[in-house]
Amino acid sequence: MNTTHSIEQRQILVRKATSALVRCGLLTAYGHCSSRIDEDSFLVSAPKAPSTIVPGDKGMLVDIDGALPEGALGEVRAHQQIYKRRPEIGGIVRFISPRLLSLSTLQLTPKVRHGFGAYFAPHAVLWDDPALIRTDQKATRLAEAMGSSPAIVMRGNGAITGGETLEQAVALAWFLEDAARVELDVLSSGQEGVIYSSEQAQARAVWDGGVVERLWNHLTFGDPE
Repeated sequence: MNTTHSIEQRQILVRKATSALVRCGLLTAYGHCSSRIDEDSFLVSAPKAPSTIVPGDKGMLVDIDGALPEGALGEVRAHQQIYKRRPEIGGIVRFISPRLLSLSTLQLTPKVRHGFGAYFAPHAVLWDDPALIRTDQKATRLAEAMGSSPAIVMRGNGAITGGETLEQAVALAWFLEDAARVELDVLSSGQEGVIYSSEQAQARAVWDGGVVERLWNHLTFGDPE
């Protein structure tokens, strides 16, 4: 995790991540992303529709322990509880994407059928509760259910990904939606399809070779910042 960013640089990072997720259809009027500042705090995107965030909009500084600041969105509690339990996580994305949402209503998460799905082997965790995460108790239970997984899918309510950096969390969100696309295609075919073995998934789920950097550049290309 890069801890050398100034607050202003991190504001730009969070805005760019938000705009990239909007452009690829993972965020619309709802959702948010955050970047850890240190062991005690993080910066979360401005409390407004992600699609309306523009250069100059300021994210909110949030303490990992304690009450949310005035005006913060209720589900930012989930970020708090995940950061508290996962010191290796430096960035979080809370998103609602179309194919993953549809798949979750079947009480399913994507199986490992292609390279991008390998990062969630053996499969992303399912949070089988459609309610919003608006209390500390629910946020705590969700973070505990997520465990050491890079993602948790919320039935009928999108998903959360966590990465070593915000850029990696964005990549994981994009990978998870693409894995849902593949899963729905396989289900609609009526065939069983092939699933990666644990060895194949482990060999494929690598971050070297510019995996995050290439996707980040693709998603943020043309961003005014």
